[in-house]
Amino acid sequence: MPISLPDIDSSVEGALAKPGRVILYNDDWHSFDDVIGQLIKATGCDEATAEAHAWTVHTQGRAQVYEGARADCERVAAVLREIRLQVEVDWDD
Repeated sequence: MPISLPDIDSSVEGALAKPGRVILYNDDWHSFDDVIGQLIKATGCDEATAEAHAWTVHTQGRAQVYEGARADCERVAAVLREIRLQVEVDWDD
């Protein structure tokens, strides 16, 4: 007799598919090089993009540094937090 799997609630499935954003906040503890290197490691962006994000964070206090699926945003945020950068993951509602 085959095992039947429960149906996934479409509202849960939809929530998981909604894009999220990783917001990086400015601090006075990390150098530009530290932030740039960690952004490259976390997001796979090139150095110019990481530098532009770091400059925006420095001048505006925060910046969106990544957008993607929930699991990807959580992974990016975790890598940024490895060196204790302050990040927030924001979800579309």
